[in-house]
Amino acid sequence: MRALLTGGAGFIGSHLADALMARRHDVCVIDDLSTGSKDNIAHLEGRPGFTSVIDSVMNQARVAELVDRADVVFHLAAAVGVKLIVDAPVRTIETNIHGAEVVLAEASRARKLVVMFSTSEVYGKSVDVPFREDSDLVLGPTPRHRWAYACSKALDEFLALGYHRERGLPVIILRLFNTVGPRQTGRYGMVIPTLVRQALADAPMTVHGDGRQSRSFTDVGDVVGAIVRLVQEPRAIGEVFNIGTTEETTILDLARRVKHLTGSRSEIVLVPYDTAYDVGFEDMPRRVPDLAKIRALIGYCPALGLDDILRRVIQHERPALEIGVRS
Repeated sequence: MRALLTGGAGFIGSHLADALMARRHDVCVIDDLSTGSKDNIAHLEGRPGFTSVIDSVMNQARVAELVDRADVVFHLAAAVGVKLIVDAPVRTIETNIHGAEVVLAEASRARKLVVMFSTSEVYGKSVDVPFREDSDLVLGPTPRHRWAYACSKALDEFLALGYHRERGLPVIILRLFNTVGPRQTGRYGMVIPTLVRQALADAPMTVHGDGRQSRSFTDVGDVVGAIVRLVQEPRAIGEVFNIGTTEETTILDLARRVKHLTGSRSEIVLVPYDTAYDVGFEDMPRRVPDLAKIRALIGYCPALGLDDILRRVIQHERPALEIGVRS
């Protein structure tokens, strides 16, 4: 298989590239490095079957050229992270919607399979937990920029499914739930790398709101393994799948776990949402997937629990912190 990964130098994209290369597939990455990093794919450079291009997914001519060479397109390129979404709503909407438009148009022209990466954010403020793929989406008001990301990704899903139904384009849509692991950056509000780095530095560990909001964190290795299996399953075409875990934890308990596992002396500090983001910020109270659909199709069952995931991230982050201290 020849795979094109848009946003492939990002956290999830680089791990997906690893998994595909390990299975002897050819991989081409296109990334503008706005949130990704060449460091994430440096170990793949020079290997037979791997190429990378630094360019925007909104460069239609370049995307057309790369799509023609691929068998499947994994569209990961997107604005990511709550902080970036709040600080740069125009960039979020333009990147997510126009990037998807370019990829889907070129894939449709060339008749190539598209794996569209969406997010659990599309469920919005729904309280119908666990979230099923056919659950209603409940988004907040337009003056709350936090919902721009969810809305843009929902539009990407509608567009992808529209191409499938109207033009016969093979598409698979994936809603990822809080994927975590080594290489994830905390620059844009990702909670686990942020808490781990704070704990290792014995700095205050910041938890937003009252800390009772809950999430379900999934190891990136479990996620990319499921993605590779779905691509090989013809019955996945035209469908939407949750990928995550049903193990749920509050953010306050998450901070306590990180503190315990690192042996940190850090104090856990509650920071109001208005201070962390902007006035009137709204958050999702719970985010838990129903996994019946993907389990029935490919037997998906995540292998790593939260404590094992945290140990992997701590092991990855500790050397970088020590290097920073020595320098």
